[in-house]
Amino acid sequence: MVSIMEALELIHSSVEAVHTEILPIESALDGICAENIYARFDLPRFDNSAMDGYAVTMADAGGIIVPQPTIFAGDESGIKVTKGHGAKIMTGAVVPDGADAVIPVENTIKEESGVRLPETIRKGANIRKKGEDISEGEKIIEAGDRIDAYAITQLVSQGITHIRVYRKPVVSVFATGHELRMHYESIKPHQIYNSNAPTFIARARELGCETCFTGTTADTMESIKNQITSSLNSDLIITSGGVSVGDADFTKEAFKELGMEILFEKVNIKPGKPTTVGRIGRTWIINLPGNPSAAAVNFEIFANSIIRRLRGVNRPYISPIKTVCKNDIDLKPGKFTVLMGTFDGIAFEVLPKQGPGMISPLKKADGLIITTPRTASIPAGSSVRMIPLHNTFGAAETVELFTSS
Repeated sequence: MVSIMEALELIHSSVEAVHTEILPIESALDGICAENIYARFDLPRFDNSAMDGYAVTMADAGGIIVPQPTIFAGDESGIKVTKGHGAKIMTGAVVPDGADAVIPVENTIKEESGVRLPETIRKGANIRKKGEDISEGEKIIEAGDRIDAYAITQLVSQGITHIRVYRKPVVSVFATGHELRMHYESIKPHQIYNSNAPTFIARARELGCETCFTGTTADTMESIKNQITSSLNSDLIITSGGVSVGDADFTKEAFKELGMEILFEKVNIKPGKPTTVGRIGRTWIINLPGNPSAAAVNFEIFANSIIRRLRGVNRPYISPIKTVCKNDIDLKPGKFTVLMGTFDGIAFEVLPKQGPGMISPLKKADGLIITTPRTASIPAGSSVRMIPLHNTFGAAETVELFTSS
């Protein structure tokens, strides 16, 4: 049995990113960039006006200027500013030669002989300097960055049309258990609906993967092996159930018979001890417990970490938020224990009702904490490290995860 941190380090040291592809930037949204991208030119590309006003020299402070023709954004103007002869200029227009500053229209006074300027002119006022935003050769996107709307902003500002990204990992999901039925089937009193598989599919999609549900298998070695074989073209196979020591728990053995190399097969965590990770060839496998809450929290800790590595993100480690506990919590010490709860931006409140087989806590929770074996209680106001469930924060290196008294 490995510790949580040992299991995570085995994942991070073993799982590599999937292959890359080149996409138009419009199709790369939510992808992970696979290369460093550098600015092709300065931004702004030229000194330009930040205001509608007058481009003037400092020598004209407190004086009157005779405005030259207006310079509009996009104009190629040959106008030069000299003492007594400023130029009216619009926002974004090229600042003409000789201008020291741009004076906003509202700070000037129109007089019969021209435009009177304020007594003081600050050099460079209201001029956006060439390269002050981005310099030519500056790294604007780093390999491992997620391409979001504002990354697209950076790319289009440089006229970049295509980039290399990691392709989306393909995740296959199936569940074992003859008592399970899909939500679109009728069930008998002794059967239950399979909530795990749809949950894993939806969560993997949220995390940027393509998914395939290959069905529910019978609890027989032959059926499970057939499902595994049909899923080996995936980057990751996620299963639930059939990984403990029951008479009909064949999942792990089926994977082993097909040549799975085990990375780890028991984790010191409550709930979810039988969580197993391994691989067959290039396909990674994670066997999660059958109990819904146990499966979900171990998905968030271990499967999510595998997916981050497959996607090629440059901050693949779990990054908890330091906050305080809102309510008093009494615990049975002796194990690393996962507790789900809600976070209001100020404090984390542990849900009063939660258990490995429950599903209601999964909708209510937006974070979890992991307590250490020596922790018997967490008084309200105590510092905790909360692992958020609904954001993409990550760390570039291992971060302390555990909450202790």
